Amino acid sequence: MASEAKHQTSSKHCGSTEHGTKGTVVLAYSGGLDTSCILLWLKEQGYEVIAFLANIGQEEDFEEARKKAVKLGAKKIFIEDVRKEFVEEFIWPSVQANAIYEDRYLLGTSIARPCIARSMVEIAKKEGAQFVSHGATGKGNDQIRFELSCYALYPEVKIIAPWRLPEFYNRFLGRRELMEYAQKHGIPIPVTPKEPWSMDANLMHISFESGVLENPKNHAPPGLFKMTKDPEVSPDAADILEIEFKRGVPVKVTNLNDKTVHTSALDLFIYLNEIGGKHGVGRIDIVENRYIGMKSRGIYETPGGTILRHAHLDIETFTLDREVRKIKQQLSQKFSEQIYNGFWHSPECEFVRQCIATSQEFVEGKVQLYVFKGNVYIMGRESPKSLYNEELVSMNVQGDYEPCDASGFIKINSLRLKEYHRLQSKAVSKN
Repeated sequence: MASEAKHQTSSKHCGSTEHGTKGTVVLAYSGGLDTSCILLWLKEQGYEVIAFLANIGQEEDFEEARKKAVKLGAKKIFIEDVRKEFVEEFIWPSVQANAIYEDRYLLGTSIARPCIARSMVEIAKKEGAQFVSHGATGKGNDQIRFELSCYALYPEVKIIAPWRLPEFYNRFLGRRELMEYAQKHGIPIPVTPKEPWSMDANLMHISFESGVLENPKNHAPPGLFKMTKDPEVSPDAADILEIEFKRGVPVKVTNLNDKTVHTSALDLFIYLNEIGGKHGVGRIDIVENRYIGMKSRGIYETPGGTILRHAHLDIETFTLDREVRKIKQQLSQKFSEQIYNGFWHSPECEFVRQCIATSQEFVEGKVQLYVFKGNVYIMGRESPKSLYNEELVSMNVQGDYEPCDASGFIKINSLRLKEYHRLQSKAVSKN
């Protein structure tokens, strides 16, 4: 975690004394419209507010956000660079798992929340804060993810969720009221009519929802995507990459075109985002099932994560026993649901992560692929732990295999099919 000396700011503009307050609250602060208004509102309610902003790879003017928090009267401001931890401790286990929710969503927001909550809780404990707060809505998944993580890691904490409090949501019925409040108190408004939707960004992805996107028939407006170029105008030459894995984790990426090499986790992932973004990889537009029980429409772009999913699936199939992989796929589905639903810091998710990590012991090797016009194409793979036996599978060499053995294998497997259709024939004849 970044040093406090560098990233902590104390404010003398709190507008109240240390005594006579309701207590200290650590607010998950972004500098955007919602959390800026919430910071001021919490102060109006009599709380001392510590603003916490996590750098998880979003494009953000952190200095401007700090200045805004000071202006609004935050008691202290912590800006923590958790990008390295986010990649190594949250994204990499998800890559090992091939984690994907409802067959399409690579869980970029879902993975980030327990990472942010963990750092926020550490600050709350260190500062003796009795409360934590956030700007998640009362209809979404993030309220669940933040709060389950906070309760797991800081059981005695109390949570202030303004969007679930009648005194807040009856006052601020929507964005219009928030904007009016912001204008009244001199809070810069980051959301303009030009971009009437909600956006959440981190190293893993950018998500877009709400506003004009709430009608699932509406197409993504021009200019919506930020991380990825439109495949129609992406380069006409592919980038050819080689990605090396050890224990199911990427440890090296080499661009075979220009010999660029990256080996550190953070640099490697940022580079894959750059390559995937350049070629328009990782865009999806879906309707998904929120944990709370409603369907929502989301648009996502996950360039680096999409490249890694293709590569990892390939090297895993090459090196993992068939039956082990079947069980691991079931665990991956369970893991994906646990992440999406906010249970990263649960005993069951910890258990599943350990099982998945164990399955990756021999997932080692290199995958060659090319990235082009919105797609990832696997070209080849090699591994010292490969279960692929070229001689055994060859059509030209018999190897250690007796073809006539297949006759008995087929006959045994046909028994249940014969019995099933015998029964079906009886039922038809009776009718």
